[in-house]
Amino acid sequence: MRKVKREEILEGDAYNEQRSSIRADVLAIKERRRVHVGEHLTFLFETADTMRYQIQEMLRIEGLAKEQDILHELKTYNELLGGEGELGCTLLIEIDDALQRDIVLRKWKDLPKHMYMALADGSRAMAIYDERQIGDDRLSAVQYLKFSCGDQKPVGIGLSHPALEIDIELSAEQRDALAMDLEAN
Repeated sequence: MRKVKREEILEGDAYNEQRSSIRADVLAIKERRRVHVGEHLTFLFETADTMRYQIQEMLRIEGLAKEQDILHELKTYNELLGGEGELGCTLLIEIDDALQRDIVLRKWKDLPKHMYMALADGSRAMAIYDERQIGDDRLSAVQYLKFSCGDQKPVGIGLSHPALEIDIELSAEQRDALAMDLEAN
């Protein structure tokens, strides 16, 4: 997937002037790439546009303007995007109750090993995940994943965890958006 380039990052004042229109555009992009799975999981498939927005927001919120800070944010967020034939996504495990969330995140510690993207040819692309996001006794509520689809189009998402077995089909709009992202590699 195309990475965010330094020249695409706006300076603070320029970003603030355009922020509302950029945000509206990014929300529309995200809507087609947001997949709810079960009661508590949301997969947000990322693009260069969504990552550029995240970078801009991080720079704005943290007041970062030094070149080294901007380059650090670029490197960090670009790593979340998939490479050729890959889709990168942010997984949100959304459980409002803190006690219940803690229990579930302990129970689901090995969940990333059981996530996959169903592909058009009937195969599965298992999630590639960052082991640093899994503690000694629990899973982080935010996971950064990649799915290596090769030249196959995604058609669904599934989990084969003993505590959570789910298969869902992507909508036509979601399939089209993710196929377009794979072609942009």
